[in-house]
Amino acid sequence: MIGDAQALLCGGASHVGRRREANEDSLIVAPEIGLLAVADGMGGHAAGEVASRIVTDTLREFIGGASSGLIDEPDASTGRSLSNDARRLSAAIRLANDRIFQSIAAREELRGMGTTVVAALLSPGKLTLANVGDSRAYLLRGGALRQMSADHSWVQEQIDLGLLSAAEAHRHPFRNIVTRALGSRQDIDADLREEGLLPGDILLLCSDGLNSMVDDDAIRRILSACGDNPTAACDQLVDCANAAGGEDNITVIVARVA
Repeated sequence: MIGDAQALLCGGASHVGRRREANEDSLIVAPEIGLLAVADGMGGHAAGEVASRIVTDTLREFIGGASSGLIDEPDASTGRSLSNDARRLSAAIRLANDRIFQSIAAREELRGMGTTVVAALLSPGKLTLANVGDSRAYLLRGGALRQMSADHSWVQEQIDLGLLSAAEAHRHPFRNIVTRALGSRQDIDADLREEGLLPGDILLLCSDGLNSMVDDDAIRRILSACGDNPTAACDQLVDCANAAGGEDNITVIVARVA
């Protein structure tokens, strides 16, 4: 339950895939505090897993215990007024980035680790979204699927410049190169956005192990067919990604506004 008025049905799943030896993804499904998140670690074996776990642990700790008495203040980069929820998500992600750097400084073998993150904080009638990297958020409303997050990736930059089509980018050999990630630099900003939620809306958070294997139309069909049962939807999405090759770890969260 989120607040007193809005129920959220949630499911989550994470799978190593068919090509990797270890799962470096982490996830949070915590509807009791309105928090959902996916982090896709990088750096090889334990290092990527450490980075993604630092992010999810920090988000859960900070959002679960953060004060609700914050006041709105403008975003220095855009001049927009940030809500309390946006400020909390942004602060939690910056803290996680600091902790990753502290871990690298303490353990030489972790040098080079990093992670993406996409996180959603839900309150009655509202979604606040933050992302760094190429883990994604989608919203299914009225049968139409929309990607809400913008990838921080090399192929997305080429699409924005008109040098690649979306179809070309989907299978490009450089599609896994991210241009922004936690652990890549000490000053990091998440993209933030807020949007109203309606009964029946279905939210999907995923690592790129899903969307690099499964196109948006197939994702839409699965969410439309199984959205009333988020756990079943997660299982079908993972199965579909593995059937397509399972080249990376696959992590998905599906949440339906009841």
